[in-house]
Amino acid sequence: MKNYQTQQIRNIVLTGNTGSGKTTMAESMLQAGGIIDRKGAVETKNTVSDYNPIEQERCSSIFSTVLYTEWTDHKINILDAPGLDDFVGGVASSMHVADTAVLLINAQNGVEVGTEIHGRNIEKNNKPMIIVINHLDHDKANFEKTIEMIKASYGGNAILAQYPVTTGSGFDSIIDLVAMKMYKYTAGSHKPQILDIPADEKDKAEELQSQLIEKAAESDEKLMEIFFENNTLTEDEIRSGIAKGILSRGMFPIFCISAKKDIGVSRLLDFVVKSCPSPDLLPAWTTIEGNEIAIDPSKPVSAFVFKTSVEEHIGEVNYFKVISGKITEGIDLQNNNTRNKERLAQILAVAGKNRTKVSELSAGDIGAAVKLKATKTNHTLSAGNDGAAFPNIAFPNPKYRTAIKTVTEGEEEKLGEALSRMKEEDPTLVVEYSKELKQIIIHGQGEFHLNIMKWHLDNVYKIPTEFIAPRIPYRETITKIAQADYRHKKQSGGAGQFGEVHMVIEPYVDGMTDPKKYIIDGKEINISVRGKEEHDLPWGGKLVYFNCIVGGSIEARFLPAILKGIMEKMEEGPLTKCYARDIRVSVYDGKMHPVDSNEISFRLAGRNAFSQAFKKAGPKILEPIYEVEVLVPADYMGDVMSDLQGRRAIIQGMGAEKGFQKITAKVPLAEMNKYSTALSSITGGRAVYSMKFSEYTQVSGEVQNELLKAHAADEDDD
Repeated sequence: MKNYQTQQIRNIVLTGNTGSGKTTMAESMLQAGGIIDRKGAVETKNTVSDYNPIEQERCSSIFSTVLYTEWTDHKINILDAPGLDDFVGGVASSMHVADTAVLLINAQNGVEVGTEIHGRNIEKNNKPMIIVINHLDHDKANFEKTIEMIKASYGGNAILAQYPVTTGSGFDSIIDLVAMKMYKYTAGSHKPQILDIPADEKDKAEELQSQLIEKAAESDEKLMEIFFENNTLTEDEIRSGIAKGILSRGMFPIFCISAKKDIGVSRLLDFVVKSCPSPDLLPAWTTIEGNEIAIDPSKPVSAFVFKTSVEEHIGEVNYFKVISGKITEGIDLQNNNTRNKERLAQILAVAGKNRTKVSELSAGDIGAAVKLKATKTNHTLSAGNDGAAFPNIAFPNPKYRTAIKTVTEGEEEKLGEALSRMKEEDPTLVVEYSKELKQIIIHGQGEFHLNIMKWHLDNVYKIPTEFIAPRIPYRETITKIAQADYRHKKQSGGAGQFGEVHMVIEPYVDGMTDPKKYIIDGKEINISVRGKEEHDLPWGGKLVYFNCIVGGSIEARFLPAILKGIMEKMEEGPLTKCYARDIRVSVYDGKMHPVDSNEISFRLAGRNAFSQAFKKAGPKILEPIYEVEVLVPADYMGDVMSDLQGRRAIIQGMGAEKGFQKITAKVPLAEMNKYSTALSSITGGRAVYSMKFSEYTQVSGEVQNELLKAHAADEDDD
């Protein structure tokens, strides 16, 4: 394969609802460019894109796939992204390095939920976009309805560049409004007959072309002047206007294809080469330090790793985009994230499961390397010594959580190693080894996402596992002042144990003044602060510890032991063994024995005094609250609101966003279990949501009683 220069490279990402035909179109593009001799099919499980066993089993893309084709002395890198929102990680990484998004729409169904979701992702990433209507050869294809739905979503920026002469089983011709020709295809051939537009289509084509010309002219002031002067534009001027309109996201030209029958694919490749931007026309990349790195082959080498996978018989494969300079075979680069040196012994052009060795890759190109020592997704490789790294890909926050355990005891270490490797391949998978909950908690994008992860554990790593309900990380605190004293005394021959501690505890809030006096149950306790320690707790909140000992009733050397005992009980809350937080403790008196007092005595005395005081101080359980944002079609607004309220949600606001209703609410984490599945069921898969931690708040008395009963039952079982 030849070495392509930056201006000869195009990077596109294929996005769209599952079933829109992305993988089939990729196959057609590769066959048209001569990269593969024979086109595979999803149904026969022999595509170069969906080559993972789980993808073949389910006949659906689960991972993003890097591909390329060659067309008219250009290289087109193609990123085939998954359609299901559960696998949005592959979409995020592909979108990060692509220069143009190609949004596929199934002509049978029009704009679907996945179309809407992918459209928002494209807009969020500010990517140029073209729209491709596929499956026009299907008997249920409805071109007019699909165009109506596209216009409703994208307004006047969505503009026809082509339209079909007819749809259904007779679909074989498209009218191209740029060239003003009819392209007629023979089944199985990428080479069309280029014909004059039939007389009965001439008026329609001219009317639609005038709309396209006017939109193209809006993209450039000079073109607008030419348009006003001549009332038209030449074909080259139309192409120039479309190219500028795409780059500025002022135009979303619409194309017509049947990927299955190869109709329109070659013409689409022509358009990608002639009108979609080369990498150097896109904005420069910015490092974490804020320095701009232009996509320029004459600059020092830098590259960004956007995907890592582990493949049988090959090992770890790192996929990267060259940002600047030229990467050559055998080059030594520095990993600016780990400071390790890496040698790229081989560099590969990738077409799914097929890889071709190349001697160099220029700025803007996409390739892969194998057997790198310590390079992963989001790492930057460079030939310079400045150590500058590019920011990480912004992967979405998890929306679904479950606990996991091995079916067979003793395989926990194997499970940990497998999860660590899977996390490197899929950064949207978050693994939490919770000491607090005594569970391994897996966070992902949805139930299907985690089921696929489990399939790999069971079938690839051969570690049988099961999902169990995740515990909730509750917190404990107090609501009023309380006093307790505790004497620890133990005598069993020889040296004994003795320690007595008197303390007052109270709720902590920011800005409190140091204590001077407490009145508890009519008894006055005067406080003289001799020392103060503030501890920010790892699980959130604070513990403030006052030494208020006067007269030497407890020697200073025993005070750290008292604090240690208190902290132990904070880590194992007195109510439910959940972490305690936001408490202030004043140790003001006690007793010791000249022989029997030691650190363990005062640790146990402090621990038990704290526990007794805690239970008298109006103890409360706190629960984690998450801020949830739901985007839902108006038709389902009432049902979604009702469901949220049934989950103890507090609605924060409602509004509209791009044709959707947006609901924001604060919802207890305990009520969000399997919410993604429930929301999909309620809305037919047409709603999406995001969630992030907000705060801890007190549970109601009713909920607290239920939690205490559940904890007591667990204790009895143990």
